[in-house]
Amino acid sequence: MTEPPVEISPRPAIVLTSGGLDSTTCLAIARHENFSPIYSLSFDYGQRHRHELTAARHVAAALGAAEHRVIHIDLRQFGRSALTDNIDVPKDRSESEMGGDVPVTYVPARNTIFLSYALAWAEVLGVRDVFIGVNALDYSGYPDCRPEFIAAFEAMANLATKMTTMPGSTPLRVHAPLIHMTKAQIIRTGASLGVDFSMTHSCYDPDEQGRSCGRCDSCLLRKKGFAEAGVADPTHYVP
Repeated sequence: MTEPPVEISPRPAIVLTSGGLDSTTCLAIARHENFSPIYSLSFDYGQRHRHELTAARHVAAALGAAEHRVIHIDLRQFGRSALTDNIDVPKDRSESEMGGDVPVTYVPARNTIFLSYALAWAEVLGVRDVFIGVNALDYSGYPDCRPEFIAAFEAMANLATKMTTMPGSTPLRVHAPLIHMTKAQIIRTGASLGVDFSMTHSCYDPDEQGRSCGRCDSCLLRKKGFAEAGVADPTHYVP
């Protein structure tokens, strides 16, 4: 006699939502895996444009997040990044150049800071699952997008909160479902889950109308991903 399938009760989760195609696909995966309710967390950290925050709000609403919060912090105080300081965003770089040194678009300690805020909110909500859309393959060499970083943060988190250190407590898990995917695989996964990529934004240096430059590392990786995935790219690029 065949045993009936075991029903898995929904569990709440926090998803870091930047408005880009990676975090949007990550949110869609969390929903597909029956996490509910889903809390979406974005950051206004002094980045050079606000288009990604608008995209994040639309993504959270479209994918049914129970709540979407935007945390305001000012990483411009530290600078040293083309996303928060008066430094030109690199353009037209080759894949070999992208795979070299950590680029100036790296924001010091950004994912550590973002995950720390998520950890604080998780403890308040009693959430034990946090999703982040980092990727260790098609990325620009950021050290806080590696599996080693995710594992280290998760280990630290489970030593850091009351909810994870009480006797019999359930540990917190940091999910990074995209970490070993290429950009093309991420796009195919998102498309299979019904993600509308036209509402996402990836560009580091859009114009005032929010059109993507098409030349920064993020735009080039996005273009390459759509081409390799065989999915039409809905992005509005500067002519």
